[in-house]
Amino acid sequence: MTTLLALDTATEACSVALLHDGRVTSHYEVIPRLHAQKILPMIQTLLGDAGVPLSAVDAIAFGRGPGAFTGVRIAVGVVQGLAFALERPVLPVSNLAALAQGAWREQGKAQVAAAIDARMDEVIGAAIANRQARCASRASRQCWRRSP
Repeated sequence: MTTLLALDTATEACSVALLHDGRVTSHYEVIPRLHAQKILPMIQTLLGDAGVPLSAVDAIAFGRGPGAFTGVRIAVGVVQGLAFALERPVLPVSNLAALAQGAWREQGKAQVAAAIDARMDEVIGAAIANRQARCASRASRQCWRRSP
């Protein structure tokens, strides 16, 4: 069975998750500007609590954005370093698609509008349709101006 490590640092929340033996465990903290200091200890704690050595990870997924530029760079750097050291594949995941997936599971809707705060009074979002568990973008990601 596949063991997958996933992490996301693209927003103010810093999160890690592990899929192992068909079970998902995760941890997140809302820690603006502390992602670089916290992500590696969070990964170590998550793996330790699950009793899974880093060497048992088959692939590493990460939130590729959209999101904070520095946050995405932190995730890319951490994942690139781990994947290179372990000789494992990297799986970039759209943060908007991940948000949509959660809404599909919770609400059972066929279409979801997902949005992330882009700061400076803007949001970035997409309308995404669920087509047999595949994400199919109905609209290109667009930046919308918030109403005053």
